[in-house]
Amino acid sequence: MHPMRVLVVDDEVRLAAAVQRGLQAEGFTVDVAHTGLDGLWAATEQRYDAIVLDIMLPGMNGYRVCAELRNRGVDTPILMLTAKDGEFDEAEALDTGADDFLSKPFSYVVLVARLRALIRRAGGRATNEMSVGRVTLHPAARRCTVDGVQVALTSREFAILECLARRAGEVVPKRDILDSVWDDAFDGPDNVVEVHVHALRRKLGAEAIETVRGAGYRLVAV
Repeated sequence: MHPMRVLVVDDEVRLAAAVQRGLQAEGFTVDVAHTGLDGLWAATEQRYDAIVLDIMLPGMNGYRVCAELRNRGVDTPILMLTAKDGEFDEAEALDTGADDFLSKPFSYVVLVARLRALIRRAGGRATNEMSVGRVTLHPAARRCTVDGVQVALTSREFAILECLARRAGEVVPKRDILDSVWDDAFDGPDNVVEVHVHALRRKLGAEAIETVRGAGYRLVAV
């Protein structure tokens, strides 16, 4: 099994170096970039298992880097570093295509756990195709189509949709989604599932995912 390769994009040189050393100690291969443009170039020229991307970068901020990578078809899982208690930062990170976020200052134990979870979910998907109404999932290729047209989803969005599709027609409690899609170290906001479901509805159609108040969510055939 090859070492997991991670790109760290952060203009705080000492922090980036510390993250690099910490991840290398855990067996990762780590490259570092200190500007948004350098990070964008590295992420498009090389293949990584995950990207750790800071928001506040000189020249081209993390939001723009993330959005541009998604526009170019780069589907590498992205963990975005946000300001402490920055709810708007977190929402925008998800909107631009990030798969997860971590607030500074952070625990290296949690960083490693989040990265491993993202990489595991991106690479360990089942191969069978699933269709629910107009929505079709191709887990092996990590593709989603609506009426045959491909829809770009982040790793988190795809994982939530896959969780709902495997229990199509059933009400899936929010707790089940959290347990399935997030790791045990997750300590983010309680509304993280709602944020991702809202994003999915924008992409799939509001009627595709039904909210059952007090119970959970249901993927319906429409």
